[in-house]
Formats: sequence, structure tokens, C-alpha cells
Amino acid sequence: MSDTAAGLLQVGLLVALLAAVYRPLGGYLARVFTSDKDLRIERGAYKLLGVDARADQTWAVYARSVIAFSALSLVLLYLLQRLQAQLPLSNDLPGVESGLAFNTAASFVANTNWQSYVPEVTMGHLVQFAGLAVQNFLSAAVGICVAIAVIRGFARSRTDRLGNFWVDLTRTVLRVLLPIAIVGTLVLVATGVVQNLSGGHEVTSVVGQTQTIPGGPVASQEVIKELGTNGGGFYNANSAHPFENPNPLSDLFEIFLLLLIPVCITRTFGLMVKDKRQGYAILGVMGILWAAFTFATTFFENQGAGTATQAAGAATEGKETRFGEWASALFASSTTGTSTGAVNSMHDSFTPLGGGTALFHMMLGEVSPGGTGTGLYGMLVLAILTVFVAGLMVGRTPEYLKKKITAREMKLVSLYILTTPTLVLAGASIAMGLAVARASIWNTDSPHGFSEVLYAFTSAGNNNGSAFAGISANIPFYNTALGIVMLLGRFVPIVLVLALAGSFARQQPVPVTQGTLPTHKALFVTMLVGVVLIVTGLTYFPALTLGPLAEGL
Repeated sequence: MSDTAAGLLQVGLLVALLAAVYRPLGGYLARVFTSDKDLRIERGAYKLLGVDARADQTWAVYARSVIAFSALSLVLLYLLQRLQAQLPLSNDLPGVESGLAFNTAASFVANTNWQSYVPEVTMGHLVQFAGLAVQNFLSAAVGICVAIAVIRGFARSRTDRLGNFWVDLTRTVLRVLLPIAIVGTLVLVATGVVQNLSGGHEVTSVVGQTQTIPGGPVASQEVIKELGTNGGGFYNANSAHPFENPNPLSDLFEIFLLLLIPVCITRTFGLMVKDKRQGYAILGVMGILWAAFTFATTFFENQGAGTATQAAGAATEGKETRFGEWASALFASSTTGTSTGAVNSMHDSFTPLGGGTALFHMMLGEVSPGGTGTGLYGMLVLAILTVFVAGLMVGRTPEYLKKKITAREMKLVSLYILTTPTLVLAGASIAMGLAVARASIWNTDSPHGFSEVLYAFTSAGNNNGSAFAGISANIPFYNTALGIVMLLGRFVPIVLVLALAGSFARQQPVPVTQGTLPTHKALFVTMLVGVVLIVTGLTYFPALTLGPLAEGL
């Protein structure tokens, strides 16, 4: 079978698998967050936390709960790393240095999983599964909780309540993430992914040298890093490592996992607002963008533009031979479109335009289909902007899902859209202006060197976590700057979108008239795709011309 036929087959199989689970999982998620019944273990958790499961919260209280919970998680994960040497299952590794511990704690709490370290020689087993893996569950759950609260803002009227964060968090972990992760772990183990508590095995290489091959609870962390669109990896090579991703079957299953919840939650949205067509429209926009970027990345990688790659006959440097160009491009497009950050090949080794496409995909704001929850509420913000622009064209007060879009809502939308680009472009500018930051770039005087810095801050600001490998980020400046960007890029938009949801929840629904723009038809889908691309293009195009476009052309 040719590479093209095999590539098309795996894309078709992936789409078929997602289509098969779309209705059942999307419906299940809607039932989880609309049910009045609590499981016995959930009631025990509420009693332990002192939570009244029937007490809904205003948007401000919901937001404070998110921030307080995440701040506590940040402190605990930081301390766990710093005290590693005194803890069991440390593999005799020392405590993590303070700057790196802050960066890592910020990264995992913000659902970014940027790693400025070599995992297998930095983190012991206890920190890996009791710290990092736990945050993979919790940070993913926070994103889903916020998305559900936003949906309630559209579904409810004449109220200031968006639900209870602690109830949503408990249900997300116990009813959604944990059951899928258990099944997914068994599947990954069956495909050959490692799962043990081994400190390592001494082996002799073919040239007679000894080497320690570390084991660990890899499969259980691998499944939640993909399912929760977290990213990162148990090993430094990430999902290119054979212990994390041994064969094409495991590779396809991991791509399926990272797309699973972001795709299916669009049906949850349609069910909860009582108009399934709205969910299909949002899914359509996400699908169009994902397909376009997957095609572009695959095209550039198969074309192999560049003197060295054309001389070699293919752009295979930095790619695992067991996956090849098609599977590498599919993983890259899916991971940069879902704020996951896991990689099965090195994006720094992609062709200039192939790597630039992955970078631009992140710049969309991680909405195609985005992270667990974050993709949905990010796309809904852009949908509101689209309706507003359409209203300006016809001179009518814009409405979305029977809610008026007033000056207050547009101020919140504008702040949301401007937050991430401001963090990314300001961070990259400061880094390029500081000698200590430029010294960490391998290609200081080339467009690719600027691309590496731009990619790092884009990945941090959009809570992705993938990286171009040609930058040594484990220095005080990058540990601090990227950590701050990750936290602000995660929680400032969350506060703004919850305020937006609270504003909509207080409104009284307006009747649909002849002048109301249908937001479930092809015209709106086309307009929303255009807004996503144009807003992003106008924001980042100057920076892109200095990096991947200059290098590629």
C-alpha cells in the first residue's frame, strides 16, 4: 500500500471513529451535567469539602472557585517537586530547582504541560503520577467545567447562577475522565505501552556500552495527557518514544483520544441549549479548520520543500519511521488544534511552511476543535463576534441563541480576543530584545531562530505545550516568563468568558424574527470560518512574515 493510500485510510478511520462516538458521548456529557442525582462517592466528596451540591453560584463566585482551586493546585505541585528527594519512589533524584518547579507547576495547572526538562532524569515516579498525572485530570476538568458554565449562560434566563464549580469538577473527574482513562489505559497497554513502577533496567547496547532504560506508569499518564488535551510526556521524546507510542495502532488511538471530548462536547452544547443544529454548526466550523490545516501540513511535509529535504528525497528528519510523514502531519495538526502539545515527531524538524502551518494553527486560539472545554467556549466567543459583525452589516442589534449582544458583551469579547495575542507578541518581543534570552536560541541570526521564540510563547499563551526544539528554555528568564504567560493565558480568558456567560444568563430571551441571523446554516458557518482566519491573520501575520514565511519563501 502506498504512503498516500495508507495516510488517507488512517484519516478516514479516525473520522469514522469520532463519528461513531459523537452521539453517545455527547449525550452522556449532557446528562452528566443536567442530572439532579449524585453518586454515593460524590456525596461523600461534597461532605468532605463542605459543599452544598444544590447551591448554584454566580459567575463571580464560580470564577473565584476556579482561581482558588487552581492556585492551591499550583502550590501543592510546586512543593511536591521541591521535596522530591525526601519522598518515596523518587528514583534517587534530587528536588527540582525552584525556577523549573514554578514553570512546571504553572504549566500543568494551566493545562499546558510545557516541559523545560528531561522527564526521565528529573521527575521520580511519585511526582509523575501523584503530581503531574493528577493535574492532567484536574486541569482538563476545569476547562470542561468552564465550558458547561458558559453553556448554562446561554441556556438559562433571568438568573445570575451558572451552576456549582465543585459539583461540576467532581462529576467531570469521576463520571467522565476517570472511566475513559481506565479503558484507554488498558487499550494502550494492549498495544505495547509500558505500565510499571520499575526504576530502570541496565542493558548493554550493540557497541558494548551500558544504558539504563527507565520504566514507570507510562500508559496511565499517556491516556490522560491525550484525553485531557494536556500534552507533555513521560519521556523526553514524548509520543515519539516507543514506550509511549510503540506502533501505528497506538498512534491512531492517541490521536482519537485527544480529539474525543473537544469534538463530542459540541453535541452536548446543542442538547443543553435545546437546539442540536447549533452544535452541528460549531462542529462544522471546527471540522473545516481542522481538515484544512491537516491537508496543508501534510502537503508541505510530503512536498519536502527545501534544498536539503529535496536532495534527501523526503522530509523524514525528526520523524519516526514507524509513523512516516502522513501520520506525523496528522498528529501535528491534531495536537496544535486541540491545545494538547503531545508530539510524535519533532515540529522543529518540519519543513519551514509545515512548521509554520502548525504554528499558525495554534494562533487560531486552539479552537479547531480546541482543548477539553476551552475549544468550545473559545469558538462561542468568536461566534458572538461573527454575529456582531453581521449585525453591523444590516444595521440590526445582534443576537445569538436568543440573547442580545450589547456593549457590555462586546467589551468582554474584545478583551478575550486580545488577551492571548498580547501575551504572545509582547513575550516574544521581550525575549528577542534580551541578550540572555537570545543566547538560548540555536539559530540566533536566522528566521528560524525567531520562529522558535514565537512558537514558544504561542504555545505557552494558548496552553498548548509543544515546542520547536532549537531553544534552551530551562533558564531563569524563560522559566519565569513562560510560566507567567501560561497562567495569564489560561485564567484571564476564563474569568472573561464566565463574566460573559453571567451577562447572558441574566437576560430575558428575545423572540426570533425575520431579521434574526440563523446561526445554524451554511452562511453563518462560512462567516465564522472567515472571522477566525481573518482575525488571526491580521493579528499575527507581521510576526509570521519574520519567521516561518521568510524561511519558507
